[in-house]
Amino acid sequence: MWSNEPRTLPDWIEDAYQILVAGTPDQQPNLSHEQAQDLLLAAEEFPAEPADAEYAIERLLDSGWLYAVDGELRITDPER
Repeated sequence: MWSNEPRTLPDWIEDAYQILVAGTPDQQPNLSHEQAQDLLLAAEEFPAEPADAEYAIERLLDSGWLYAVDGELRITDPER
């Protein structure tokens, strides 16, 4: 059965989103894939494994919290 409720992500992936929002200037809410990974791996509250950073970015992309344009990642809604 389909539901109109938004899908939720695991807390650690939502935390990754907040890390990316906090690490992105308001005037330019986009970053390269590498910059996003570096921000996540530098955060103390995020697992220090590159595979975890990649997985979180992919889940954020799949869920529409991030989107990719011309090789850059953009934050969909920094007010979330």
